[in-house]
Amino acid sequence: MKGFFRLSLILAVASTAQAKELTLDVAIQATLDKNPVVQNARAEVERAAGRRLVLRAVGLPDGVVGIVGGDQGGHRAGQSSNQPFGFAYGGLVQPIFDAQVPASYRRGDVELLIAEQQLNIAVEEQLHGARLAFYAALYNRSLATLRGEQRQRLKENATALKDRYNAGLADRGALASAEVQTRELDPRVGTAQRGYEGAVLKLAETIGDDLNANAPMPEPTGELTYAKVDVDLSGETRRALEHRSDLKLARLLVKAANEDQRIIAAGYYPTLDATLGGEYIPVSGIRRQGEGSPRRTDDIISSELRIGATYTWRVIDNGKVYGAVKRQRQIREINELELRKLEADVPRSLARIRNDLDAIATKQKELLMATAAAEQNAIIVRQNLAGGITSPLEFRLIENSLLETKTALVTLAFQQKVALAEWDRATGRYLQFSEDSGQNVH
Repeated sequence: MKGFFRLSLILAVASTAQAKELTLDVAIQATLDKNPVVQNARAEVERAAGRRLVLRAVGLPDGVVGIVGGDQGGHRAGQSSNQPFGFAYGGLVQPIFDAQVPASYRRGDVELLIAEQQLNIAVEEQLHGARLAFYAALYNRSLATLRGEQRQRLKENATALKDRYNAGLADRGALASAEVQTRELDPRVGTAQRGYEGAVLKLAETIGDDLNANAPMPEPTGELTYAKVDVDLSGETRRALEHRSDLKLARLLVKAANEDQRIIAAGYYPTLDATLGGEYIPVSGIRRQGEGSPRRTDDIISSELRIGATYTWRVIDNGKVYGAVKRQRQIREINELELRKLEADVPRSLARIRNDLDAIATKQKELLMATAAAEQNAIIVRQNLAGGITSPLEFRLIENSLLETKTALVTLAFQQKVALAEWDRATGRYLQFSEDSGQNVH
């Protein structure tokens, strides 16, 4: 399946020419581009980038700037009755020592990484859902085709038996039995058709297609075929433990809880800030009454600048910081426990999937021989039926046997595709975009 994640030009042209046809490659690409869950997860990554700025703001300078203006009124010798005035003021506080600053910077980075991993998980889930829906559509369509073909053969047999009955060469009971058996396949064909329609609807929803009543539904192309595969359990287990998005997210949650605990515990430590403040008053004739000075120049207000430092230390805790730290420690320990569970489930899940693949391979070998024998018997019975040697009942029985073996083969092919999809998800392969994705996705 080379090019699983790449939308080639040929596939794009074919998809445009026939709007309903849909290959697995196109379905995967459409899911990445238009799936609403994936789009929301991308928006959360952008939100996390803004959240990182907030978390890092504790280490940045905190400044304030203001402007004050007004009008000074009243009568005074040598002065006008109204005199506008204005001045500007500002202040700046820069943390010099604050124990929460390093942890806040790290927490901001972790916040963004968490959002990115949540996006990865959303992509994995939606790609996996699209892939399973695609396989389910092919599977149900194959079942409907097989059962429809057998129904047609049984219908032809019933028609021939009716002609023999009209000619007095067959009894009414045999004719009724043949017609009933033909009609027995109707609900099975209908069930497969409904399963196909449901899978197509799920696929259209996953790839973000228009679900209006008049919108054309996608029509998956291709056939389900069994392919021999060989998986490396030990190597893939190590790969999964290292690259799976849910494990990365769990580790990030542990790290984030630890940084949150450090931020809360920073309340134990003192803080030291550098301060800078001042006022600027332009030469605008603003004056104030001096206290007992005979000179008008003593009344002029001047600009000023103040520089200093502040020191703060919470000495009495009263459980405020201690209690918050303890609660955050519990959250961190819970996250660590969940991480250990996830890591322990990885080898068990991969071992189970490999055992399923081995069992499917064994059944497939047996069914191939059984199907070959059933097809050979069906050919002989059809020839004998045409020559009047074989009874219609024997014909119907051999046709049912052939249908069951072919159905079992299609079911095994479907089960293998689902197992391989589960394997790719369990090993974290869905996000590996490369030129040769056949090495990454089965």
